[in-house]
Amino acid sequence: MANLNPSAFMPYPSRRSVVHSTNGMVACTQPLAAQAGLNVLRAGGNAADAAVAIAACLNATEPTSTGIGGDAFLLFFSSKTSTVHALNASGRSPSGLTRSKAMSDLSITDADIASNPFTRIPMNHAHSVTVPGAAAGWVDAVRKFGSGRLTLGQVLGEAVRMCEEGFPVSELSSRFWKECKPALQGPNAQQLLKKGRAPEPGEIMRLPELAETFKALAREGKKGFYEGRVAEEIVKVVQEAGGCLTMEDMKRFGEAGAEEVEALKLDWGGMEVWECPPNGQGIVALMALGIIDALEERKVIPKLGKSGSKYRHNSVEYLHLLIEALRIAFSDGHWWVSDPSETDLPLEGLLSKSYLRDRSKIFNPTKTAGPYPHGSPAMNSTDTVYFSVIDSFGNGCSFINSTFAGFGSGLVPAGCGFPLQCRGSGFSFIPTSPNVLAPWKRPYHTIIPGLLTTPVDSYDEGSGVDNPSLPPSRRVGVRQVARQLTAVFGVMGGYMQPQGHVQVLMNMYKFGMNPQEALDAPRVLIGRNYDPNGDLVNVEEGISEETAEGLRRLGHNVRVVKGWERGVFGRGQVICLRGDGGAVGW
Repeated sequence: MANLNPSAFMPYPSRRSVVHSTNGMVACTQPLAAQAGLNVLRAGGNAADAAVAIAACLNATEPTSTGIGGDAFLLFFSSKTSTVHALNASGRSPSGLTRSKAMSDLSITDADIASNPFTRIPMNHAHSVTVPGAAAGWVDAVRKFGSGRLTLGQVLGEAVRMCEEGFPVSELSSRFWKECKPALQGPNAQQLLKKGRAPEPGEIMRLPELAETFKALAREGKKGFYEGRVAEEIVKVVQEAGGCLTMEDMKRFGEAGAEEVEALKLDWGGMEVWECPPNGQGIVALMALGIIDALEERKVIPKLGKSGSKYRHNSVEYLHLLIEALRIAFSDGHWWVSDPSETDLPLEGLLSKSYLRDRSKIFNPTKTAGPYPHGSPAMNSTDTVYFSVIDSFGNGCSFINSTFAGFGSGLVPAGCGFPLQCRGSGFSFIPTSPNVLAPWKRPYHTIIPGLLTTPVDSYDEGSGVDNPSLPPSRRVGVRQVARQLTAVFGVMGGYMQPQGHVQVLMNMYKFGMNPQEALDAPRVLIGRNYDPNGDLVNVEEGISEETAEGLRRLGHNVRVVKGWERGVFGRGQVICLRGDGGAVGW
């Protein structure tokens, strides 16, 4: 009789198997939102169109985690041009909010900051509200990267319908709603409640005010959010709570829109790992991967994934390596990640092979050596939703949208149906930090989308004319390096995100796991709160107590996390090739 023991082919506890499809795929945390994304693909939209449709639907089905009152980042792979684009749709601090004003209003002194460098603006204070960037990101994503076949109104149509007609609340969303309800502030919070309470699983929830906000955005574009009634209500609720956001701040951001930026790339194992640049923390994942590569090249550790190696998956040796590489990377990232328009950041230096090789020399395979000081390279020139889409054209969109804490700041503009984020809590008060609070500045951001490509040679016969003045694509016999999309991936959960990116990629491409196995495998999470380089190591149940004890002997402060508390490790999605949260294919 055949062996039907699930452990024979599913090494980690899971309720899902890998999903396969031919015409396109979406993966997100809510099935209703996933279906909306698929409907957009069926209607002729592409991966960017579908991602915006998903973002809007998740605003309704999971408002504790995400929404138009938050920020967004995306990576978009264009199969037509074989290029990766990055869009930064994160908001800026109010133009009137200075470090001294915030400290005075919050009764924070320089002595407080000296004794606790991780002093931050409280998430429930109005000063934590930055201009919401997601609305501009949605509009600009469709305009810049969409198929051109659908209007913004068509892309947002399913979200509007769900908000007006109602949708059944899922079990996890109901639980999040109940847990985060205390964060909601003021009478406007009733827009997000059902007769003053959180909705129960399966109950129909309607959000008519949010539908009106979506319709204004579809009808008027960015002006429908950053000017007029919606902007007025945002400014009013923030100012009444003691903040200093103005209509001019809103209009200024809307006119500028989301910023298209140059994506960061690390050559890794014959592939290219892509992340958005700061003010997001994606560079931390790239640095950790680069440090591990440097240790392999220096032969400090063996090549990972080799049969019989003591550095087997989730062994004491491997987890120690992972923890220390992430700590080294975070020590740099936590100092340098800030608004690049305000600070000259050494991004090229931080990702250079020579710098990562030098940083790898800090690693001690026999004990933990942290906390680590940040380096200074020379200049060479849990409450978030992530979702991914690959369409039938071969485009891929890695999209992340968040309000930071559950229900963000808890402030809800009247008649708008969404809470405002609290991203201003990501600023530092340390005066010498590149991330120090200042007017009209973007804070350190935890949310990061990820994307993986593989370089391929392409040979273009060109125009038949060997003319150096012509662009390369029109010359005779020019060999060009193109790339193909390999995977779109991301995880959720604050400082877990770069840690999750590293672990998922290592699981898949060093240890040969399929995407579902890579997400199911037990994880580690270092640090706590605003100190990701702290000594705490959270170890997920499924990693043996023997391994946990081995880490303790190396000097790690280990906490085994079980049951519902495993939520600290976040959720995640991966789509490879063309590939209740889950992936659904068309």
